[in-house]
Amino acid sequence: MNFQQLRSVRETVRCGFNLSEAAVVLEASQSGVSRQIRDLENELGILLFKRSGKRLTGLTSPGDHLLPIIERVLDDSLNLRQAGQDFLAREEGLLSIAATHSQARYALPAAVQEFRLRFPGVRLHLHQGTPRQIAQMLLDGEVDVGIATELPQNHPQLAAISCRCWTHLVVAPAGHPLLTEAPLTIEKLARHPLITYDSGLTGRSRIDEAFARHGLSPDIVLAAMDADVIKTYVELGVGVGIVADLAYDAVRDRRLRALEAGHLFGENRTQLAVRRGGHLRGYIHAFIDAFAPGMAREAIARASAEAPPDDGA
Repeated sequence: MNFQQLRSVRETVRCGFNLSEAAVVLEASQSGVSRQIRDLENELGILLFKRSGKRLTGLTSPGDHLLPIIERVLDDSLNLRQAGQDFLAREEGLLSIAATHSQARYALPAAVQEFRLRFPGVRLHLHQGTPRQIAQMLLDGEVDVGIATELPQNHPQLAAISCRCWTHLVVAPAGHPLLTEAPLTIEKLARHPLITYDSGLTGRSRIDEAFARHGLSPDIVLAAMDADVIKTYVELGVGVGIVADLAYDAVRDRRLRALEAGHLFGENRTQLAVRRGGHLRGYIHAFIDAFAPGMAREAIARASAEAPPDDGA
């Protein structure tokens, strides 16, 4: 039994049982991948794949049972290699972070600055995307840490914790009539054209839920991925903006005024996630500690060391 045999099984499943595609991923010949699978089946004494002629059509019951074990063995081999590299270069390497625009623009800079001062030999790669894209980058091993507000909850392979709290603000140009209509209510807000985040971003679900609870249909004239775009169009008079409180600065955004909206849309929590069962280098723990001091590091380390829940349990 060898790792190439295990990788042949895993990639064949990932490629929808298409041996040609699996061969491309593995940089091998189709016949070579097929031979690796047959050799493993012969050694185990069981068939892992269902067949129709020369085509593989699915996993057998034993194959379905053994696939999670094969994936864990391959993940552990990667962790072993990374642990060895970590020992040889504890303060050198690459840290890849995926975050939504708001987190990358407003929440991360202080943590990144602190991290760079402590680990000047570590290169940083910062990826931006939607929560769904961030989750996929974590699952694919493209990034070490993911940061967003609304990460998908249907991925047991990811370990995520809530590490920061924030609320929404309503922003409008100075002199806008909404600014004088105290107290701010959801009904008053619904009378104005609104500009806010795209669905699935930066607490947008809480905004939608708040209007729905009151039986209101807000006039969202523009939805964007980041607060800078939202504020630009608010300044132009296109509508009233709803943004995360961390995205507003009274000095920087001197043409705008802000109203607290936490009582309308509730409290939001930033989530920090890693791949469960993955090896986290020391400097990754240090970055987590810089982003969420005293809160996230221990919880993430504990959660990431656990294997994914067994769906068949």
